[in-house]
Amino acid sequence: MLARLALTAATLGALALAAIPATAQDLLRVRLNADIRGTEPGTNRDANTDGLHWHVVEGLVALRADSTVGPMLAERIDVSEDGRTYTFPLRQGVRFHNGQPLTAADVVASIERYRRRDVNWRCRADLDSDVTRVTAVEAPDDRTVVIRLEKPSALFLTTLARTDCGQTGIYHRDSLNPDGTWRTPIGTGPFRMGEWRRGQFVELTRNPDYAALPGDPDGMAGNKTASVERIRFVLIPDEAAARAALLAGNVDLLPDARTRDLQDLRARGMTISSHPSMDLQAILFQTRDPLLQDVRIRRAIAMALDVPEIVRAVTEGQSRASRSPIPPASGFNTPAMLEVPARDLDGARRLLREAGYNGQPLKIITTRRYEAFYEIAVVAQDMLKEAGINAEIEVLEWATQLDRYNAGTYQMMSFGYSARLDPSLSYEMFTGPKATQTRKLWDSPEVQAILEATMSEPNPDRRRAAFVDLHRRLMEDVPMIALYSSVTHGASRPNVQGYRSWSVDAPRLWGVRLAR
Repeated sequence: MLARLALTAATLGALALAAIPATAQDLLRVRLNADIRGTEPGTNRDANTDGLHWHVVEGLVALRADSTVGPMLAERIDVSEDGRTYTFPLRQGVRFHNGQPLTAADVVASIERYRRRDVNWRCRADLDSDVTRVTAVEAPDDRTVVIRLEKPSALFLTTLARTDCGQTGIYHRDSLNPDGTWRTPIGTGPFRMGEWRRGQFVELTRNPDYAALPGDPDGMAGNKTASVERIRFVLIPDEAAARAALLAGNVDLLPDARTRDLQDLRARGMTISSHPSMDLQAILFQTRDPLLQDVRIRRAIAMALDVPEIVRAVTEGQSRASRSPIPPASGFNTPAMLEVPARDLDGARRLLREAGYNGQPLKIITTRRYEAFYEIAVVAQDMLKEAGINAEIEVLEWATQLDRYNAGTYQMMSFGYSARLDPSLSYEMFTGPKATQTRKLWDSPEVQAILEATMSEPNPDRRRAAFVDLHRRLMEDVPMIALYSSVTHGASRPNVQGYRSWSVDAPRLWGVRLAR
């Protein structure tokens, strides 16, 4: 059955490729494992959708490669002495894709729309919380934006720059229909939105009037000049079909090549670029589920899993097992966070007996769209059965799984979070009140208070101590089981120059060129 499913996916991928017109010299073709969810930044999003947006729209600020925040559309960032007023003089010479100049009014209009409840922007709550609350967004003149906060916030600029927030990307008013609904992104980025043929490809075209920053590219900041005329993200869900497409010359780049394929791809002349990611692969629990609301069952599941063996099997030894959501590459990760408890089947069975578990089924939701998610679920299922846990697997289409995650309608889920470059955000992505944010896992007012304190604490040592405390509580309460942060492998054809994998999963394609 699995072989038949794989063959069907590979066949569909081949048919989709066959339907795509012949390529030009300046067309960079990049594999996309799942279609984007939309074109409005920071809404109805996933990692692929975010990765498209950061080529098209830009924000006032952007994340550098070292996870600090630097100016992007802003010329600089001026902060008042009390930390409550941020002033952003805008860079001169920046124009939208429709030729209109960037003005402070455009910035205000974009941010104010993000703040509306009906827009469903991913990060609206993050700028209207007890930690960070924006009270005003103003344009005192055409080239100056002022944002006022209720109180100082260490995470304000980071939130503006977050990739899952769509970088709080600024767009022209013509991005909207006359009735105010979303139409298409008209941004300032190095590429313009082209054709989106759903289920086949998304195309971007070079912005010939792009106002680049001087110097070199730097994470999401710095010089982002486009070096190809067009990018075509080609939808190829099946991993084997994607590998075949690269070798056949039907795509130029796999930004997420499988570990098991690297040796063969390298032997066939492909260029490999690898970099530790700051993402997180994990098993999630719905702690309101009648079974899983008992912490003893969650702890028993954690004890029944051999986490290092799961990581070794899924990543072929490329990643390091870690029960912390803070990636090993982070300066806030500590030796205690890297300690992974040994598997304890006897202890797991004891806790199950104490909880009165009697073989009730526990369903693990996963998808074949991201191979690691599926493999984690399969390996975990076998381990749980050894402990007497009746684990079942339900395989969904990725879009359906993501909807179930956002709604919180599952028992267990094999899932992955895109990179969060600040440790507070590594916890924030799954911590919070379920009543208002149904996707959250860890609903604890006490934990939330500790987390919020880290968001306003400027002292790194005190922040680190708070994260050590959060890790201890996480291991006790087990709202999820962190497994590992992946290593991202990009594989490209020999004529692709300048591509580098980085700590965020989706590719950066400015500066990438095709040799003649």
